[in-house]
Amino acid sequence: MVTNLSSSPNHSKRFTLMLSGEDALDLDGAEALSGPPRGLPHEQFLLGNLVPIAPVLLLGQSNQPVNSQEIIACLQPVHLHATRDHLILMGQNQIDLTADESTSLLKTATPFIEEDFKSAILYQGQHYWFIPAGPFASLISHSVDQAHGRNIDWWMPRDSHEVGIAKRWRKLQNEIQMLWHIDPINEAREMRGLPSINSLWISGIGKLADLDAPDVIKTSRILYGSHPLLAGLAKHYKLTHSIQIDFQDLANTFAWLENPAEVWPLLSKALLENQLQEILIIDFPKGKKRERIFTVKDLHPKSWAFWKKSEPLSWKVIAQQ
Repeated sequence: MVTNLSSSPNHSKRFTLMLSGEDALDLDGAEALSGPPRGLPHEQFLLGNLVPIAPVLLLGQSNQPVNSQEIIACLQPVHLHATRDHLILMGQNQIDLTADESTSLLKTATPFIEEDFKSAILYQGQHYWFIPAGPFASLISHSVDQAHGRNIDWWMPRDSHEVGIAKRWRKLQNEIQMLWHIDPINEAREMRGLPSINSLWISGIGKLADLDAPDVIKTSRILYGSHPLLAGLAKHYKLTHSIQIDFQDLANTFAWLENPAEVWPLLSKALLENQLQEILIIDFPKGKKRERIFTVKDLHPKSWAFWKKSEPLSWKVIAQQ
């Protein structure tokens, strides 16, 4: 295994697998931070230091052209769970929001949103709505992926160089919360035992011109994975995107998967059969990027007990290294 060495003559027969990164707030010493880090480690890796999530998501979800210089915001209908003394943001995969519910809730909120943003909604998806950021362009915000499961106090949008914008956002957020509190959609959801959609989250503010993807993305033939960011990156760099991996077409491809352990046996097989010459695994221990290259020689590591047959390299061992 080679660590932190991505340059190799075998790029054409390399498969790259990226793992989601840990949030810096989960690490030792995080209490010294003055505020939440801007983006999860893998978001920063994929998109660059400015992490322009919204325009990349919009590009991947719609067929409309995206102005590379326009600052765009992502709005998401969410559930804030009330505990005894604070609110916790629930993840999008926990709220079971249907497309019809999303459309209805947006219809109710649109006049208020468009009045404050001074612009029309650009595009509506089931879980993501997009609009030119307008007066809210300077807000510091954090994605639902980064903030979910935590007390929202530290994750709420904050002012950067322009004072009063965060307060203006909270006013709009409160108005929409009151509208949705009495909405028939939420009454029906509660009857079915589902969490109410009781707030609106803003994040991903940025412009496409600020996208700074790594070379491993730009030079890949195919991006594999279900996260919507991959669809936007593929479209921007004119690459192929597929949610499912084609195990007959692995060379010079990139994957970001929910369950990498499930595909490791087939990737190992591809190494053994010389379909691949190496697998590059990118992960983010303690929030720092790490690159490890595995070749066929690494699949059966030598044991000090030379009389015993070595065990094949398992995903559990890789994940624990």
